[in-house]
Amino acid sequence: MATLAVSYFLLLLSISAFTEGGSIGINYGRIANNLPPPSKVVQLLKSQGLDRVKLYDTDSEVLTALANSGISVTVALANELLSSTAADQSFADKWVQANISQFYPATKIEAISVGNEVFADPNNTTKFLVPAMKNIHASLAKYNLDSAIKISSPVALSALQSSYPSSAGSFKPELVEPVIKPMLDFLRQTGSYFMVNVYPFFAYTANSNDISLDYTLFKQNPGVVDSGNGLRYSSLFDAQLDAVFAALSALKYDDVKIVITETGWPSQGDSNEIGASQANAALYNGNLVRRVLTGNGTPLRPKDPLNVFLFALFNENQKPGPTSERNYGLFYPSEQKVYGIPLTQAELGSGQSTPVNDSKSQQVPATGDTSTTSVPSGQTWCVANGNVGEEKLQTALDYACGQGGADCRPIQPDATCYNPNTLVAHASYAFNSYYQKNARRAGSCDFNGAAYAVTQPPSTYSTTS
Repeated sequence: MATLAVSYFLLLLSISAFTEGGSIGINYGRIANNLPPPSKVVQLLKSQGLDRVKLYDTDSEVLTALANSGISVTVALANELLSSTAADQSFADKWVQANISQFYPATKIEAISVGNEVFADPNNTTKFLVPAMKNIHASLAKYNLDSAIKISSPVALSALQSSYPSSAGSFKPELVEPVIKPMLDFLRQTGSYFMVNVYPFFAYTANSNDISLDYTLFKQNPGVVDSGNGLRYSSLFDAQLDAVFAALSALKYDDVKIVITETGWPSQGDSNEIGASQANAALYNGNLVRRVLTGNGTPLRPKDPLNVFLFALFNENQKPGPTSERNYGLFYPSEQKVYGIPLTQAELGSGQSTPVNDSKSQQVPATGDTSTTSVPSGQTWCVANGNVGEEKLQTALDYACGQGGADCRPIQPDATCYNPNTLVAHASYAFNSYYQKNARRAGSCDFNGAAYAVTQPPSTYSTTS
């Protein structure tokens, strides 16, 4: 009876972890030869307020380092083990014993991703997926862990036959009966969730002539109206996610929840990878974090919180493929930030994280910043520093109007403060809106040197010197 009560309690904890508002986790990949040891990585995660991490294996050193850290962990069973796991229950039992039960509960393993993007696997392991999931579940049950640890499998958007408009979202017909429906039945029966990897970057870089960058980066834009359901979408991320919801709904699995197991934006790419840059990566990930932590759902599911794992923790120098593959990290292997974004609700409230072009610049006060030194304590305003250059100024303006939450409606075309139509004037308006919104808090008029505080109203103060 006591065991049953404990199992029920663990089930409630597992479910509530993904129902009490949106959550931000991060993918910790290790395809690199220059990463810090796992013990230091755990310290980094805790210092950033990240309490949920997703791995791509069950490395014992990593799982040991995560023990007693309070960080919830999703582990993975590799694609190459699917056939053996599906064919042999004893193989699954031994895998669970060696990789799960000996670490749990000291290491808070909350989920197992059985395979990764299996439908896109060139080795064609699709037929093994659901049998492998069932055998792992049976193995967990032998250790009384089947209620505490969820089982799922990350699915790429390429599993969709149609994703535009969102209301027409559907799975590829050849996958539906053999694997999609059996997997969804399993997820429903075990109270698990559908894992999906969502990358607006891929859609944008392949169709940049047709897709607005503002729409892709969660910036202010007119939006796109779905001709099927009449809903207006202001971001590609929402549109892609609702296509998945529509695909689930078409198969009558509306009750299965979704967790976004990967999404991100590269800070560097090859010449043909349009949009790959530090500024765009900071905007995408920073604005996404704000979307998630403020509790907003998608247009189709407005009340469902978003639960997201950013990709990725580090730049991984040994990943094959285009340059972008090695530059998705929020951190360099040195643990320096590639760019600064808020990762927690506390950071969003403080307004202290701004996207920058060079992580090293965060370590010292920016040149020309007087917001925390010589400005008197009376009424002050925040204005743009036109000497920093257009690119840096534009990046700061995008942040202020995006994840910074400044009211930039008056500087839109035909609005009251649109003229003078100059970058410096618009930036000054946005920076001051942000500054006043944050009660003129020290450091909120900086934007990495792109702004400074003044004691005269901006209309009488030169913003170019």
